[in-house]
Amino acid sequence: MGGFDSAAVPLAGVKVLDLSRFICGNLLTLMLADFGADVIKIEDPIHGDTLRDLRVNGLSVFWKVYGRNKRSLSLDLRAEEGKAVLMDLVEKADVLVESFRCGTLEKMGLAPDVLLGRNRRLVVVRISGFGQTGAHRDRPGFGTLVEAMSGFAAKNGFPDRPPVLPNMPLADMVAGLHGAFATLVALQSRAHTNRGQVIDLSLLEPLVSILGPDAAIFALTGTVPSRCGSRSESVAPRNIYRTGDGSHIAISASVQSMAKRLFGVIDQPDLIDDPRFSTNTERLKHVDELDQIIEEWTTRRSRDEALATLQAADVTAGPVYNCGELIDDIHVKTRQVFVEIPDMEAGQILMHDVVPRLSETPGCIRRPAPQLGEDSEVVLNEIGYDLAAIARLASNGVVSVPNSAKPKPYTEQ
Repeated sequence: MGGFDSAAVPLAGVKVLDLSRFICGNLLTLMLADFGADVIKIEDPIHGDTLRDLRVNGLSVFWKVYGRNKRSLSLDLRAEEGKAVLMDLVEKADVLVESFRCGTLEKMGLAPDVLLGRNRRLVVVRISGFGQTGAHRDRPGFGTLVEAMSGFAAKNGFPDRPPVLPNMPLADMVAGLHGAFATLVALQSRAHTNRGQVIDLSLLEPLVSILGPDAAIFALTGTVPSRCGSRSESVAPRNIYRTGDGSHIAISASVQSMAKRLFGVIDQPDLIDDPRFSTNTERLKHVDELDQIIEEWTTRRSRDEALATLQAADVTAGPVYNCGELIDDIHVKTRQVFVEIPDMEAGQILMHDVVPRLSETPGCIRRPAPQLGEDSEVVLNEIGYDLAAIARLASNGVVSVPNSAKPKPYTEQ
């Protein structure tokens, strides 16, 4: 996405203090950092962000991905000196992101009104499982609870099997995307009012929002969405089908013209006139029979042969990839969906490139994820702390400045 030019990045000059832990806050601030915001990750001097503990082959891979483009300040917020440093940072900041349990910020003496009293233009993003209000506000905010309670797990999986939780932090991811959007809305509002505000970001509500009209359907009909595996409750055919070489492909014929093309290419053109399959409504009623007919065709062919035939007929079909196959896909390679960036431990780390892609003000990867406390000295110096003051804070255990920390800026070419 080109070399880094701070004048061209849309969020250049936006300073973000990230006090959050784990996935949601880190995704939120990653998106801001990728487009030029100066994200200062404020971490416990001993343990750092929880993501650092999620290791693969001894490497903090999660942190290396979600910590890119950020700076690390190790700061003990349990110490009064640490809180004083934070307030000095707040004075110059645009955004503060936190994900403590509800009420913790208040107990620390850092309630939003205190923060806004120091800097009325500050945008405060508060991440929690269920929100700052409501009957469940004090419950732990793990995404698993939200994925179970939101209705997602109940409709995910196959009808003859138990509900299925996602095998990725879906609630955190969805909330992180919503949080980045909300932050930009608040900054845009501030441009008109010159005042910041508090964003109450729960993990529950964003996940509920992507489930579409389920609540409306239930209110109107009393019908609870059922589990239907890889099928759709709205259109047919739409499923994953086995191929003769043990692979799988996905096919979706969600409009009438596509269904007609599909029936023709699988040598069953008369199905479009069959009362069981002539309309989407009827196809949904007879989806078991329809899927059997389609899979009889796909299992007589290898994945590549089936896809070549379907795609030549302009039928919406694609392979079911694992991660390795995705990385090796020609489209993924030519579009540079993944990039390698330097890493002092692994040499190179592969990760997704900046998304989305903007034509005039694209984001970019400027530097790898920092070591714990790598930027403590530089960040504190920027707000007026001299070397003697920083050394005193370090001797008191309020901050840590690793001797091995040598920031290595990185500009994607």
